[in-house]
Amino acid sequence: MAGWWPALSRAARRHPWPTNMLLYGSLFSAGDTLQQRLQGGEADWRQTRRVATLVVTFHTNFNYVWLGLLERALPGSAPRAVLAKLICDQVVGAFYTGMSILQEKDDIFLDLKQKFWNTYLSGLVYWPFVPLTNFSLVPVQWRTAYTGVCGFLWAIFVCFSQQSGDGTLKSAFTILRTKWTSAIEGSPEK
Repeated sequence: MAGWWPALSRAARRHPWPTNMLLYGSLFSAGDTLQQRLQGGEADWRQTRRVATLVVTFHTNFNYVWLGLLERALPGSAPRAVLAKLICDQVVGAFYTGMSILQEKDDIFLDLKQKFWNTYLSGLVYWPFVPLTNFSLVPVQWRTAYTGVCGFLWAIFVCFSQQSGDGTLKSAFTILRTKWTSAIEGSPEK
């Protein structure tokens, strides 16, 4: 078991794109599955498949190319380069619209219109710290995978918001607190 990390490191150096694609796609899809379980429901594998499809076909490739372009344009981890990459990295994704298309919704822009600004503002609390640590501490060959790990946490939130939230961190924490409180109160070990 101890040999998995060196093997993964070699794979990331030799084949960075597929390694990062597998890690990012797996982590984001796992984030969707975990948020479904946190809400107390059964796993909706069709929903997870839609998330995985969007992430593997768009998000992973976009992130891989984008992070590579940023590194070539602004090389290094000096504070000035990190700050420049941080500012450039604050780009908006198309998760809500992509999921609405895959769910065959009549108005593919409705979720985007209703939840975008709340989600964007919530993201401003989280995402600036991801590239800050990514560009200053993470080796180049691991940057997409690191973004995938951070994306795993974000996926839990954004998948929740897409399915039943309003895009605010407050709504996510309120629903989780309510479910956990109900679970604790309903347990036979009161």
